[in-house]
Amino acid sequence: MTRRRLIKALAATPLLAGVRSAAHAQEAVTVFAAASLTDAMRALGETWRGRGQPLPRFSFAASSALARQMEQGAPADIFASADEPWMDYVAERDLILPETRISPLANALVLVAPADRALPPVALARGMDLLTLLGPNGRLATGDPSNVPVGKYAQAALTWMGAWEAIGPRLARADNVRSALLLVERGEAPLGIVYATDAAASRGVRVVGTFPAESHPPVTYPFALARRAAGNAQARAFLAFVTGGEAAETYQRFGFELRAP
Repeated sequence: MTRRRLIKALAATPLLAGVRSAAHAQEAVTVFAAASLTDAMRALGETWRGRGQPLPRFSFAASSALARQMEQGAPADIFASADEPWMDYVAERDLILPETRISPLANALVLVAPADRALPPVALARGMDLLTLLGPNGRLATGDPSNVPVGKYAQAALTWMGAWEAIGPRLARADNVRSALLLVERGEAPLGIVYATDAAASRGVRVVGTFPAESHPPVTYPFALARRAAGNAQARAFLAFVTGGEAAETYQRFGFELRAP
């Protein structure tokens, strides 16, 4: 390259970088989020758009499915999981920036029944007979305990109660918490174990019991920036927004618990 061409190329580089940076700032952020965050994240996305920002692109599914998609190269900018282990999974594969990881939310685990089922509230305690509540052929809907967070929490709670051996074979194993909720709404399952926020969002179910906090690991929601979005100012700004104080009212409106920083 001649000296003149080299000087021109160097002079153009900052301008090109600035143009690319400006264009990148206007791109919509891609957010992979646990299914239980659907309503809250959509509401926050609309607030973000109301501020003149591009509406984020959301992909809602079980945290396990989203983590594996990221592992296979899916272009997520932000990941929000319904448990810590699946965030650990992507962290171990160097798919997130660990310094951006934060767990601002918590949830409760509840037992639900179809809204029209005449079932009184129950105290979920050790030794309780859930099998009788299911009936001779009923199945209990929840996420698949082998990989879906709500199912893993459910297995822990049922084990604590001493009911896992009896109830485990009677599970209706759903792909995510919203699918489990739908099975109960439709009356296809007489009982289900879901998060309190999902139960509150549905008119088709009612809560008949809340699992004690000591019966399962804490239900927390870690958020993090994907490594591929390290230089994406828009993604960083949206992550700060959805994990900061401005988003607190929205999360509380949908029934989430706020955790101390």
